[in-house]
Amino acid sequence: MVSGKDPYQQPSPLKFAAGIGLIDTHCHLDCEPLRSRLPEVLAAARRAGVIGCVVPGVHPRDWERIALVAGEHDGLFAAYGIHPMHADLADDHALARLAEIGAAGVAVGEVGLDPGYGVGMEQQERAFRAQVRLAVAMGLPLLVHCRRAFQRTLQLLHEEGAGQVGGIMHSFSGSPEMAREFIRLGFAISLSATVTWLGAQRPLRLAREIPLESIVLETDAPDLTPQRFRRQPNQPAWLPEVLLAVAEIRGMLSADLARATLGNTRRILERVMV
Repeated sequence: MVSGKDPYQQPSPLKFAAGIGLIDTHCHLDCEPLRSRLPEVLAAARRAGVIGCVVPGVHPRDWERIALVAGEHDGLFAAYGIHPMHADLADDHALARLAEIGAAGVAVGEVGLDPGYGVGMEQQERAFRAQVRLAVAMGLPLLVHCRRAFQRTLQLLHEEGAGQVGGIMHSFSGSPEMAREFIRLGFAISLSATVTWLGAQRPLRLAREIPLESIVLETDAPDLTPQRFRRQPNQPAWLPEVLLAVAEIRGMLSADLARATLGNTRRILERVMV
């Protein structure tokens, strides 16, 4: 843990050449404690070489706030969706609103399946299917949350034609073998700061074995804080911690990895223009 300093003023561990930067493909900048210090958070991110952030929706009540945050700041990109922990809210009214506001986003998400929440899997599957259908109808990629339901998630994505739009498997926690199944369907695999955690094994294997052209990076801020800053809320400025760890795991230069993940993100999320 790093203490005694303002976390938004700490120097960046990286300096990239002109034209190279990072995009945080998943960070909840509309949530506290980041939202109340957003100018400082974004300034710190820029100093760290983070040139863009995707802000996904979790609950229908968040959508207007996300739209406002993204509209007020350059380099922020909204995505709208209903998280599996709120799948019981995916009624006709919410889905109609998602169809309306979602068309302005860069993706549909955060959506998916997770048996770790109190909402039943039948409700989760209905909400997930409905949102995948909306994404396909709008021609937008998906930001997919999945824990302990990889085979079923893959099955539903296949059944609903998600291969037409692809997307990102957010903070993927499955095996490299399962990751390749999602890659075949047109999804990128997002790596987070779990690759920096002490004792982590599967994230390191995943970072080492999946194809470079399928890797994107994220913080999931304010969650999933890198090991070096544990017990502090995560922030986009710490995305280089993920980059450096993955570059070391793969035995490549951090600038080369930054260039590759930037290109991958722009290919998958075509509306992210930075």
